[in-house]
Amino acid sequence: MKWWQRILANTIIFLALAGFLNGFMIETWQTALIAAAVFSLLNIIVKPILVILSLPITIMTLGLFYFIINGIMLWMTAALVGGFGFSSFWMALLVALIVSALNAYLE
Repeated sequence: MKWWQRILANTIIFLALAGFLNGFMIETWQTALIAAAVFSLLNIIVKPILVILSLPITIMTLGLFYFIINGIMLWMTAALVGGFGFSSFWMALLVALIVSALNAYLE
């Protein structure tokens, strides 16, 4: 999937999840689009650094810590984008699991 297609898919996923989950808030569709672009940029720039730094714990947990990293990426996106937020880190982790699963399905 191309970069812009992934951003559009994540925008739609974010909007759908915000409608279903009470602890996940998005003000407008433009906010969702900006959040998807920021999320994509963070995944390109910051995520590889976090994956390398957390490699020992990721190996010890048999790869499950990778989901925590995805939750951190969404939490950072919420910190950078106004109008996009989570009620708790656990909600960010749940959204990260769903977004990861849907992105894997769409590829």
